[in-house]
Amino acid sequence: MKQLTREEAIRFGESGVWREWTDLQIVRLQLFQDCLCVPLDIYYAAIKRVLHRPVLSHEFSTPNIEALRAECLGDKPSPTWEEIIALIPPEKRIIVGGEP
Repeated sequence: MKQLTREEAIRFGESGVWREWTDLQIVRLQLFQDCLCVPLDIYYAAIKRVLHRPVLSHEFSTPNIEALRAECLGDKPSPTWEEIIALIPPEKRIIVGGEP
């Protein structure tokens, strides 16, 4: 997939064409782009609905994004809650409560 430049991503986002897209179309585009081209709240809501699970912000980070991509493509099953938490470095974990 062609990477949009920063300027192209901004123009795409401002065009609003994504408003006519399904959640899967939004996720399939944004998940493979380096620049944000769909408003973050729209993308975040869409990926949660596509994957049928909560998606935590640290899953979007560079070392973890490949797992989200594989899951979206059906190449990898959804991670367990423990696997998602394990992605957070131990020194940065502060867990209040349990599973969502």
